[in-house]
Amino acid sequence: MTNKKRPVNLDLGTIRLPVTSYVSILHRISGVITFFGLAVMLWLLDLSLDSEQSFNMLKDLVAHPVAKLLVWGSLAALAYHTVAGIRHLVMDFGLGEESFNSGRNSAWTAVALSLLIIAIITSWVVSW
Repeated sequence: MTNKKRPVNLDLGTIRLPVTSYVSILHRISGVITFFGLAVMLWLLDLSLDSEQSFNMLKDLVAHPVAKLLVWGSLAALAYHTVAGIRHLVMDFGLGEESFNSGRNSAWTAVALSLLIIAIITSWVVSW
């Protein structure tokens, strides 16, 4: 016996998810990037504190565009993860209505605030 109510289209590229889903998925991805970025940043901190020679080497390394991109990516992921995490905390406290509209509005607010913070981070990293 076959179930006639099964989904026919399982192409993930054509399924339209609500903005809250994208914010949640990006929150998880940014958490993973932040985890690994933090490990790299701690290694760079250890390297910078090792000696004056290693500090000067690190200073030259960080001036490279690829290193700037990695630092920017780590900071952008941290910024997004922090904003989305605060959104989840606010929702956990039950502030605002617990409805689809308030969830959608808070998701768009988190995206907008994250983009603003990432723009500030971008201008800071580019100005090195």
